[in-house]
Parts: sequence; structure tokens; C-alpha cells
Amino acid sequence: MNGNNSSLAETPTLPPSMHSELKEYSHRRGTEYPYNGDLDVDVLIVGAGFGGVFCLKTLREQGFKAVIYEAGESFGGTWRWNRYPGARVDSEVPEYQFSWPETYKDWCWSTNYPDYKELRAYFDHVDNVLNLSKDCSFETVVTGAQFNVEEGKWHVKTEDGRLAKSKFLIVAAGFASKRYIPNFKGLDKFKGVMHHSSFWPEEGVDLKDKRVAVIGTGASGVQIVQEVAPVAAETKVFQRTPNLAIPMGKRNLTPEEQNREKVGYHMLYDYREKSFGGFLYPMSEKNTFDDTPEEREAFYHKLWDYGGFRFWLGNYKDMLIDAKANHEAYNFWVKNVRNRIGDPRKRDILAPLKMPHYFGVKRPCLEQNYYEQFNRPNVDVVDISNNAIAEFTETGIKLENGDHYEFDVIVVATGFDITTGSMTNMGLVSIKNTALNDEWKKAAYTYLGTTVSGYPNMFHLYGPHGPTLLSNGPSTVEVQGRWVVDCIKKATRQGLKYINPTEQATLEWKKRINALSDATLFPTTRSTYMGGSIPGKAYEQVNYAGGIPNYAVEIRNALDTWKGFECVKA
Repeated sequence: MNGNNSSLAETPTLPPSMHSELKEYSHRRGTEYPYNGDLDVDVLIVGAGFGGVFCLKTLREQGFKAVIYEAGESFGGTWRWNRYPGARVDSEVPEYQFSWPETYKDWCWSTNYPDYKELRAYFDHVDNVLNLSKDCSFETVVTGAQFNVEEGKWHVKTEDGRLAKSKFLIVAAGFASKRYIPNFKGLDKFKGVMHHSSFWPEEGVDLKDKRVAVIGTGASGVQIVQEVAPVAAETKVFQRTPNLAIPMGKRNLTPEEQNREKVGYHMLYDYREKSFGGFLYPMSEKNTFDDTPEEREAFYHKLWDYGGFRFWLGNYKDMLIDAKANHEAYNFWVKNVRNRIGDPRKRDILAPLKMPHYFGVKRPCLEQNYYEQFNRPNVDVVDISNNAIAEFTETGIKLENGDHYEFDVIVVATGFDITTGSMTNMGLVSIKNTALNDEWKKAAYTYLGTTVSGYPNMFHLYGPHGPTLLSNGPSTVEVQGRWVVDCIKKATRQGLKYINPTEQATLEWKKRINALSDATLFPTTRSTYMGGSIPGKAYEQVNYAGGIPNYAVEIRNALDTWKGFECVKA
């Protein structure tokens, strides 16, 4: 966020109370299974969010012995960490849940966009229904893993000193488990309260009548501002790039309407895998200029008024491909947002007439009343695009031009080492004794967005080179999870010691990822899609931009014939 050229390897010095690494939460709960130090199972799964839970249940049903290692205190993945004020999902339910009838038949939501507390309760419900906890080791942080070719097993190390073995390893840590805190000068000098948004204290922080800074305007920043601005004495948002946020369309749900619709849920879950982003709506079959200006305005309004990601992934099919078409969408966005902001200076910073980047090439955030917060006299936005944060002081933040702002609380909402960071932060070492963290510094390479050459019998979900950030999480997770389990089944049935994607297959998949991306407007802007915003990180597409239906066909075709894999017999 500070716009400097600091190296990716630099680590900021933080105040003692501020957490930055998962390993700080490591705690061994006992010595009995699954906390034993000599664990030896068929499959070890890292992460207990949607991906890990889906794989555990599915593997169990196929007769495999599987265990989850989870850094958090319980199930829920990101929802055990994203507990900052206002933390809420941006995919709508029932799209955003498991497709298993036994988990949804007795569950109802209070709203179509649940907050982290309700999502935690949902995962607790899933745990109770499926009896998951008996095979999950919580507060367990993986710090190293390497495949032993002779033994045909993964050796996995944890922060608390355990060594586990498994024939297969599934990395289900998601796209956002490695937090990013810029190397701001003097971070450790600040005497007030400061936390990263995704390591927010479980007990919360008293923000009432406090002077609060929010650094960052991604999804976390937007949600925090909506929650904090009405109660804080003063809120200042430090913005490098405007967030082209769109209306969430949050509404209350009743048990009656949900229970009425559950009879058709199985069809919804079949359909969500047939739409580009895994939602319950497709992109329009028309191009932008197939409609008249009046028809276009009416169509935009329909998407806008309904809310959610429809204005992004339900828009005209050329919106993310054609520059002129994209300008039309931005013109609608900027007109509607500027009407909500009274102060001309704030309006020009938050919703500039000149498009800062093509609409939708950075993942839009969903907002409820974000822009209205800036109509409050005690809420301001500070443009740091050309006047970066120079340093932190004992009392606040100093900019390059010398401006100094004093605060009681600073929220560092600067996001993550997105998509690849979850894997490069895990101490993974290849059979050639090279570290994944080093291999991927110049560029990330996978095969099918589920495997990595040199790492036999290892799979990953909702990470690099899958539909990931261009999709609804549970949709992609179930497509990839079924494939991974079927892959493990097939390898076991055929008596294979291990499968390992070839380097050539990996290079071809990289070309495929780039070709799909290059046909769009995504490469025009550094974003979470194009490697993320961490200084020194590779500028590359890390998502499959062809949509879930095409992706599912491609990975299935490879599995049918083991195309691209070296298969070694036991």
C-alpha cells in the first residue's frame, strides 16, 4: 500500500501485540490422535475451510483414512480469521454453501449475505452433522513438507514439532492465508492499537469515539469503514486506488422461504457449475452494443438494483474483453456512485470521472452504504496514490509531503500474498530439493491448477491456476475436490506409487492460462488476478479465466488418460 519498491523478502518490524504469521497461533492440544507425533494416513489435508471439509468427507466415503491439519481453532477457514468489524461473505447463499442435502436440510440463514459469526455457526453445524472434528487437528501450522520417493510418502512437519506421513497431500489453504503487511517505516513505533484486518483479536477492539485509520480499500477496508464510521469519533481512509464497489443487495431471509425452495436445491447446485463464475446466473448472451443506449441503461439498472456480482459476472459477455464495452459499464458505475457522495473533493477521489482501470479487472467489492459514510463530517479519504505513507510515528501516520495524522487505532487492511502465498509459505520442498517459495519467485507453475511438477501426489484447491478469484468458492472447490478424490482413487486402484505432472505439461498449462487471460482486459492492470500488489512479486495471471464449465472439462480430459502425468508403479 505504501507504493515503495521494497523487496518481497523484507519483513516489517511490528509492535509486540500485532500478529503477522499463522505460526504465532500454533498450539498442540494433546498427544492422542489426531494430535499424535507419529501420524501416518492415506491423505493429509491442510486447511479446514470449504476445500478441506469437502475433501475429508468425500475421501471418507471412498474408504480413505484422511486427517485435516488446520491452523485455526475450528472449521471455517477464512471465517475463523476474518472477524474484523463488518466481515461478511460476498457470495450469496444458497450458492455459498455445501451441496450436501444432509447439511442444508436443517439449516437456514438469517440473510442472503451472512457475516462471519453466522458462517462459523454454519461450519459448526456441518461438523455436528458429519462428525468431522474427530479427524481434525486444530491450531496446527504446517511449516515444512517433502515427498520421500523411496517410501512413497509425504513427510509433513508442524510448528509444534510433529512429523506426519501420508501417501497423498492436499493443500486446501485457499488463496488468502498469507497476510501482507507492507514494510512501512516505523510500524513498531506506534503507541496506539494496531492490527491487520485478518488477524483481528477475537475479543474485538473498542472503536467507539476513537480516531481510526483504515489503510487499504479492498473488501476488508470497505466492510470495516461501513461498520466503524458510524461509531468512531473520526475515520480516515488511506486510499491508493479507488474501489469500484457495487451494491450488495443484502436482505433478510425467512426459514419459510428457504425451506420451500430446498426441494429444488439439487438443481441449483448442478446449475452453479454450469455458469462462468459458479453463481446462479450466467453472463448475458449479448454484447454491449447489441443494445441501444436506452436498452443498455435498463439492463445495467436491472443488474445494479438486484445487487451482488451480477453487474460484474452477469453483465454483457464482452464487458471484460472489449475496452469500449467496458467504458460503458464504468460510465454507468461512476454516474450512480457520484450521485451518492456530496463533497466534490471526496467524490473525485472515490469515484473519479477518469476510469482508474477497466471495470472488473480488479475484483469489485460488494458494499451496503460505503459511499454514504463519506458524507459524514467525521469521515474522510486521504489520497496516497502520489503521496505515499512515509512512516509511522508514536501517535499516527506521516505522509511523504509531511502531513501528519494522529490516531488511537490503525487498521492495516492491506490484504494478502494472494493466491500463491498460501502454498509458498508452507515450507514445501520438491523431490529435487528446491523450495516452492524459490521456484515461484519469477512465476508460478502448476498443472491443471491442481498439481505441481516435482511434488508427487500433492494437490491444491482454490489456489493458483484454477477459476479461484473469478468464481464462487464452494462451486470451484466441489469441481476440484471431486477431481482430486477421483485422481487419488484411480492412482490407488492402479497400484501407483505416485503421479507427478511433467514439466512439459506444466509449461503447456501456463500457456493456456496466459492465452485465456490475454484474450481479456485483465493483463492491463496489476491486481489480485495478475499476481497481487506485493512489491517484487511476479506480474502474471494466476487464475483460469475460461470459466468453471470449460475448466471442469479440461481437467477431466487429463484425468481420463493421465495426460501430462508421469505415473510410477509401486
